[in-house]
Amino acid sequence: MGRWRPPAEKSSPYITKEGYERLNAELKHLWKVRRPEVTQALKEAAAEGDRSENAEYIYRKKELREIDRRVRYLAKRMDHFKVVEHLPEQRDTVFFGAWVTLVDEEDNEIEYRIVGADEINPKLGYISVDAPLSRKLLKRQLGEEIEHNTPDGRTLWYEILAIRYE
Repeated sequence: MGRWRPPAEKSSPYITKEGYERLNAELKHLWKVRRPEVTQALKEAAAEGDRSENAEYIYRKKELREIDRRVRYLAKRMDHFKVVEHLPEQRDTVFFGAWVTLVDEEDNEIEYRIVGADEINPKLGYISVDAPLSRKLLKRQLGEEIEHNTPDGRTLWYEILAIRYE
């Protein structure tokens, strides 16, 4: 069995203003602060002698590669982002950036925010606009019901209880 995997689907380029600012700050921090620190530590570790048995040198090389990988990814991705700053005219309809409160069959409430693929954070309730649940929520209105099939084969029913934009 080979290691080949089909390429991932391209994620949508949309991002909230807050998400763009956060990723831009991360890029600047990595490039101006973190990378010079690691480069200096690598230089010091290289000066200690035999690099093949120098754990500090090996660790710093790996850390530098990870920083460079993230910087390349962010720099490339930042060019393609489409920052969504405006609020929709129809505030009772789910669009990108909306906070959506759902209620399930057992009257449990859950709140999600529909954000770009680079902003997802399950702890904060941020779900990608490309996620199956988001796709079912988009363009739905207050009070509508949706049916959502989970990856484990269950079918869940939700009603849209509230929609808000900040």
